[in-house]
Amino acid sequence: MAKISSPTETEWCIKSLIAVFQKYAGKDGYNCSLSKMEFLSFMNTELFKLAAFTKNHKDPSVLDRMKKLDVNSDGQLDVPEFLNLIGGLAVACHDSFLKAIPSQKWT
Repeated sequence: MAKISSPTETEWCIKSLIAVFQKYAGKDGYNCSLSKMEFLSFMNTELFKLAAFTKNHKDPSVLDRMKKLDVNSDGQLDVPEFLNLIGGLAVACHDSFLKAIPSQKWT
């Protein structure tokens, strides 16, 4: 029997993202997607600092952002749509970090 090793840092991050999604999904009875209210709760609780960091005067409202992420237009965010948000925020943060200190590696 093979020994199960500890998760890698990347595996841990993936597990954490799924856990956060599950924490907010399902409060309305359907745990495979985020409703508008669940999305608002997620944004206001989990991303309030980052939202202030990346916000500018041209940013749409939170619900407009959800509408853009909702690729299949079902009024809900499923895991792939949720991860599009996370990926976009990660890219924005990465770009900001590179501009702030271009010679430093972020590890």
